Amino acid sequence: MRTATDIAAAVRAGRESAVSVAARTLDTLRADSHVAVTRVLAERAMAEAAAVDARIARGEDAGPLAGVPYAVKDLFDVEGLPTTAGSAARAKGPVASADAEAVRRLKAAGGVLCATLNMDAFAYGFATVNADYGTTRNPHDPARLAGGSSGGSAAAVAAGLVPLALGSDTNGSVRVPASLCGLYGVRPARGDLPVAGTFPFAESFDEIGPFAADLGDLALVWEVLRGGAVAPSAEAPRIARLGGRFRANADPAQCAAIDAIAPQAPLIELPDVARARSAAFVITAYEGGRLHKTALAADPMTYDPAVRDRLMAGALLPDALYARALAFRAEYVAGVKALMAPFDVLLAPSAPCAAPLIEDPTILIDGEPSPARANLGIHTQPITFTGLPVLAVPLKRPGQLPLGLQLIGKRGGEGALLRLAAELEERGATGVTMPANAYAGEMT
Repeated sequence: MRTATDIAAAVRAGRESAVSVAARTLDTLRADSHVAVTRVLAERAMAEAAAVDARIARGEDAGPLAGVPYAVKDLFDVEGLPTTAGSAARAKGPVASADAEAVRRLKAAGGVLCATLNMDAFAYGFATVNADYGTTRNPHDPARLAGGSSGGSAAAVAAGLVPLALGSDTNGSVRVPASLCGLYGVRPARGDLPVAGTFPFAESFDEIGPFAADLGDLALVWEVLRGGAVAPSAEAPRIARLGGRFRANADPAQCAAIDAIAPQAPLIELPDVARARSAAFVITAYEGGRLHKTALAADPMTYDPAVRDRLMAGALLPDALYARALAFRAEYVAGVKALMAPFDVLLAPSAPCAAPLIEDPTILIDGEPSPARANLGIHTQPITFTGLPVLAVPLKRPGQLPLGLQLIGKRGGEGALLRLAAELEERGATGVTMPANAYAGEMT
C-alpha cells in the first residue's frame, strides 16, 4: 500500500492530482468485502480533493496531508450527516451541524475524507459485531474478527482501502484491533487529542486515535491531530517489561518478542491489575448506562441486543459503587506513576491472542474460555485506567496471524515511544505485513 507521505508528496509536486487519488480510493471503498465501510462519501471526497488541487494550482501550501484519503469511525461528526455511533436507529438523524474537531484538523492539513467505518454499537465491545451493519472481517483471514470497537477503521487500513483511519479508544478500542489486524495505532495521553464532535461512550476514558500501516504516517497524522510535533527522543528509552497477568494471559510469541526486545529490562508488576480492570468495567458501564438511560427507557428495542442489556445493567449500578471505582482509580494512578518513575517505556501485550474466529468468538482467560467481545481488552483496560499514552505496534510475523504490543509511555513522553518503535522496526522485530489480497493503491 502506498503511504500517506508518498501520496501527499506526489500531489504537492503535481505528479498526481488529489482528484485522481480520491476517485480511485472511492472505487476501492465501494468494493469493500470486509464489512468495514458504512458510508462512502463520494460527493464530499471529490469536493475536498478538488479544493486541494485548486490550492496547489494557486501556488499555496496544500498541507502535510495534501490529497491523502482517509476514513473515520462512525462516531465522528461529519457535517450534514447523522452520527450513527454504530446504531441504525441514529441513521435517521439528527445530522451533525459541523465536523468533529479531529476531522476539521485533517481537512485543514489537506486530508480528504472518503468514508465512515463500522464499529460495535455505541463502541461497547472489542469485536465489531454489529446487528445493524454486520460483522467486520479481518483482512488477514476473513473468517476471523477484526477486533473492536474500531474494527472497521483497522480493517480499512489493513485491507489497503485507505492509508489512514481514525478510531476511538475507551478501554482498548484502537489497541485491540491494531493488534488483531497488524497495524500501528495510538491511544493518546488523557486529553491530548480532540474528542469534540465525537459520540461519547464513557467520558472518563474516551479518547481518539489514528491507525496506519506505516510508522511515519502514524507520526504525521498524530502531529496533525495534536497540533504539535511528536519528535523522537534523543536518548535511548529506559524499558521495563510488565509481568504478572500480562504474561499469564498472552500468546507465547508476544512474551518471547518482549524478552527479545529488552532481555535485560526488569520484569515488574503493576499493582491490583485485576481490580483496576474491574473498576474500569464499573466506570464504563455506569457512564455508558447513564448516557443512554432515557433513550433505553423510551425505546429499548432499537438498540443492538448485544449492547442493550449491558447498557441497561450499567444504568442500574449504584452511585456509591461508581464513587468507589473513581476513588480507587486515583489511588491506582498514583501507584503506577511511582512504579514507572525509573522507566520511559513499559512493554506489554495488546490483545492477548491472535484474532478469534467469527464462528467461535472465545478466547482463553486464566485458562478458561471467555467471550472475546468482552475480554479482548484484558491488557488494555488497566492501562486505560492510568491515562498514559500508548503506541500499539505490530510484531513482524509474515505468513502468520498478527499479534501486537503496547509501548506505554509517560505523559509528555511520546517521543520515547516513537524512538523505540522506529528502532524495533529497524531491527525487524516489528512492522506491518499487509495481507496478500490488500489493495496496493498504485498510481495510474
